[in-house]
Amino acid sequence: MKSDKNNFRPSLLIRNPHIQSILASSKIRVLAKQALLHHSEEIIVATSTGSRLIAFLTRADTPKGLIILLHGWEGSSSSAYMVDAAAFYYKLGFSVCRLNLRDHGDSHHLNEGLFHGALLEETFDAVHYLTSLSSGKPAYLIGFSMGGNFALRIAHKYSSLPDIALKCVFAVSPSLDPHKTTLAIDSGYSFYRKYFLKKWKRSLKKKQKLFPHKYDFSKMMKAQTCMELTEAIMPYYPEFTNYLSYFQLYTLKKDFFENFRLPVTIFIADDDPVIPRKDFAQLEDNNYLKIFRLKYGGHCGFINLFPMVCWYNKVIADIISQAD
Repeated sequence: MKSDKNNFRPSLLIRNPHIQSILASSKIRVLAKQALLHHSEEIIVATSTGSRLIAFLTRADTPKGLIILLHGWEGSSSSAYMVDAAAFYYKLGFSVCRLNLRDHGDSHHLNEGLFHGALLEETFDAVHYLTSLSSGKPAYLIGFSMGGNFALRIAHKYSSLPDIALKCVFAVSPSLDPHKTTLAIDSGYSFYRKYFLKKWKRSLKKKQKLFPHKYDFSKMMKAQTCMELTEAIMPYYPEFTNYLSYFQLYTLKKDFFENFRLPVTIFIADDDPVIPRKDFAQLEDNNYLKIFRLKYGGHCGFINLFPMVCWYNKVIADIISQAD
């Protein structure tokens, strides 16, 4: 087993990309980290768009800075990779904030409108507010999967502002083209399609129960693929012409990565089962962008055994320490 700053090579026992991806969300990773959850305070962030988002802040006594964590699609502040990362940085002396996107976690009741991946403004506002809780110390943002896509767009938006609250942004297994990612989920190993469909449908049922006057998702509960459900739900998003115009709003192309003004680091594995590696083929490192292209790691995995540790957490900690 080899693991260093520039390479990740897990044990043969867990090298399979599907095992890595499953371990990313495995509750095994949070068995000894319940203390962090008990010491977290709930914060409801009101945004400029009128929406409200929930975050959970764990304050360090004398913080080195603030780490803001942003989960993936149908994940939450309680996802294993979120709690594991929070515990890791908290132990290093950072305050840590786990932010929920709209309709994720137990937040469906806060907003009548449905979540979608193009809701950048409210997520940006929430992150911007949370940086003010850093006690004057540096703030950093780490996003996972779709949360990585949000993190990259937030970094891009910050690059046009004179007052940069964030010092570095990190994206783990980010989706650059949500249409391709959705197709990959549907056409790949059936576990992923069933996993996301089950969680998405459960979320929609919860939303319908809270706002029965506005939503009736009963017919679309028969959808067998994520793309089928995406197409079926589009009438509830009249601002989009169709699902392609919706996906296009948060598809990140090559020119997007040429305009950062703060350091951005991406971690992507060649064997990621849901993020096509071709999406990253045309991207090149520059003064503000660094891409770790790993052979192994699956989707948001990068986990080693004996002890069970997450490789990218250590690399991010090293990058932050060198940036200070």
